[in-house]
Amino acid sequence: MLDAAEGLLADHGVQALTLAAVAERAGVSKGGLLYHFGTKDALVAGMIERLIADFDALIEAQDESCYTRAYVRATFVAVQSGRLRRWAVATGAAGDPALLVPLREAMGRWHTQDLDIEPDPVMSRIVRLACEGVWEAATQCPTVFDPGRSSDSGQGDYPGLRERLLSLVH
Repeated sequence: MLDAAEGLLADHGVQALTLAAVAERAGVSKGGLLYHFGTKDALVAGMIERLIADFDALIEAQDESCYTRAYVRATFVAVQSGRLRRWAVATGAAGDPALLVPLREAMGRWHTQDLDIEPDPVMSRIVRLACEGVWEAATQCPTVFDPGRSSDSGQGDYPGLRERLLSLVH
């Protein structure tokens, strides 16, 4: 059901996000959807909770002892695998800013976690913010990253960008 809702948002925008449309796309009755998500706000909250949990798990899955390096790797895995749900979720929640509170809190945590134990906290923060830019650019203008470009071109492919960001933190 969450996949169906995210797909509707990604394909057709916030206007398409109705409980009836989500139920139809998910192949369930509207009553079945309402059993799990009593309102559209509850559905959006579910998407946001899943987004946070998925990205936390992705960070945790990286084989890095440095949080910023794990964050960089997780960001590029998410972007390259098409997990660009942030935009779809934020768009869906735009009607009620209160629904974005958990995402804002998670982003605050992602951008501050373990900074105090990293060798260069300022550089770590810069690298994390650069990752946000990569995510935003990939969401808004996917053609800005041409997978066929070499990292030597100065334009930056995903692996080249990832490695450059990783080289800035230890």
